[in-house]
Amino acid sequence: MAAQAKDRQFLAVIGDEDSVTGLLLAGVGHVTDPPDSQRNFLVVDSKTETSTIEKAFQNFTQERTDIAIVLINQHVAERIRHSVDTFADPFPAVLEIPSKDHPYDPEKDSVLKRVRRLFGE
Repeated sequence: MAAQAKDRQFLAVIGDEDSVTGLLLAGVGHVTDPPDSQRNFLVVDSKTETSTIEKAFQNFTQERTDIAIVLINQHVAERIRHSVDTFADPFPAVLEIPSKDHPYDPEKDSVLKRVRRLFGE
């Protein structure tokens, strides 16, 4: 059974080192209890395999019932665009954010695309 909205209390972050570090410094970081400790963040660099990003996204959106919002850098979301675009559940909300080195492009944002379709644009 899916978790209730009130049970979802954490943010998850998938992004570059600067974005993840900033959000961790703001207090977003969380590690679940052992023995299967899981972090609510993934630092992505040029060496990170796309399958690793995909697995973290699936974990945060499908498996974990304590995540309310997934923040993902837009340039990282581009690497798993199909998964981001096809995710349509209300929880967790998936929000694409800019990074220091990659400007935000509203034309690529999956949420903005859905809103435009709703309004017939």
